[in-house]
Amino acid sequence: MTLKPLKSPSPGSGDGQDAYFARRALRRGSAGWLLLTGLGVAYVVSGDFSGWNFGLAEGGFGGLAIAMLLMGVMYACMVFSLAELSSILPTAGGGYGFARRALGPWGGFLTGTAILIEYVLAPAAISIFIGDYVESLGLFALTSGWPVYLACFVVFIGIHLWGVGEALRFSFVVTGIAVTALLVFAIGAFTEFDASGLNDIPVDPEAFGANSWLPMGLLGIWAAFPFGMWFFLGVEGVPLAAEETRDPARTLPRAIIWSMGVLVVLALLTFLASTGARGSAAIQDAGNPLVAALQPDGEPTTLSRIVNYAGLAGLIASFFSLIYAGSRQLFALSRAGYLPRFLSLTSRRKAPYLGLLVPGAVGFGLAASTGDGAGMLNVAVFGATISYALMSLSHIVLRRREPGLSRPYRTPGGTATSSVALVLACAALVATFLVDVTAAVIALLVYGAALAYFGVYSKDRLVARAPEEEFAALAAAEAELR
Repeated sequence: MTLKPLKSPSPGSGDGQDAYFARRALRRGSAGWLLLTGLGVAYVVSGDFSGWNFGLAEGGFGGLAIAMLLMGVMYACMVFSLAELSSILPTAGGGYGFARRALGPWGGFLTGTAILIEYVLAPAAISIFIGDYVESLGLFALTSGWPVYLACFVVFIGIHLWGVGEALRFSFVVTGIAVTALLVFAIGAFTEFDASGLNDIPVDPEAFGANSWLPMGLLGIWAAFPFGMWFFLGVEGVPLAAEETRDPARTLPRAIIWSMGVLVVLALLTFLASTGARGSAAIQDAGNPLVAALQPDGEPTTLSRIVNYAGLAGLIASFFSLIYAGSRQLFALSRAGYLPRFLSLTSRRKAPYLGLLVPGAVGFGLAASTGDGAGMLNVAVFGATISYALMSLSHIVLRRREPGLSRPYRTPGGTATSSVALVLACAALVATFLVDVTAAVIALLVYGAALAYFGVYSKDRLVARAPEEEFAALAAAEAELR
């Protein structure tokens, strides 16, 4: 496969190499490590408010606790690996750029497409959850449905079009509200903590290895993997802000690691406080488990109302930040020619407007036509686990094949750390089939269609001067000199 530079400009067209990238430039230096840390937490924080508790129905308290621990280890190992990779190649391509250098064009496209599936489907699902919250809270006399989904996409994409600095500051404020509410919730819920309720889910006598802590047996641990991921799903998107970051080689590793640290604390507090306050059985099927944990008799309290409104803030923070991540991944893949190039055009405010509008239109269409938020999140998780495995593999390959590559930050434990992430990511990928076979098959079909497009059309139309392609070309040139 050869990289083909763009054709020479035709008279008056302005479509030469310099003009091409001038029309595809992001606003540099818009974010420091604090805003990026907030972005990393924002990707994930909605998962603390709902969704994770369905893992109790799959594995019980013990099964979900072990799943959360293992998935936490996977994300921690992956985050340390991504911190190193992002210091090597700080571009908007994120994980796709790392895989492009390590695994070639096919590996880059496989990774980028998996990430894109995650970041297009997750906002669509969250818009549905926002609609449910709006209806349950009785806000604006609205009911859940397409007008709410449309309002979400229009308003928040509009803020992104305004500018990345403004968008990240908005996300930081909303995320701060959600995190504060989680801490207040934990304080209130721990005053009602009763350890006897942790293992109150009935035991399945036919399940292998079943007991009161593992009521669905050992297989329940594996089935709970996708729900253990909900406490951390999305944090890997921090490197996608690389080209809009001040001193990215130093800032990105710091922000990624701090984000993960905050998320671990929130995960432990939320999980233990919720199950301890009401018992696992009472919240395993709750659409709003934190509120359910604070209302033993079903009657709202002042604290439960606060948490309920904060849950909406958490959903908005994740929705808003995931739109950002999806637009940057689409921008990078398009700029390099993997997807149609027009999708990477930027506005006068340096926002990838088509990268925001096109996924937004797709997400709104899916939300309005299906209304199946849980199913779309399962598809997103499938894409995420593929990208995790490929990004971890990229770290291993680059460490072994290019040990002399400049690494401003180095992963503690080296390839042993990324190998742990790789094994656990593969286990989580298989677990998605245990939870929702239909969603996994749909994700595979979408993945297959994207790969067919790349194999038939775009693989011979890559843009040689795109940052990720230049990085790969440099590696090839260095290999020839050895």
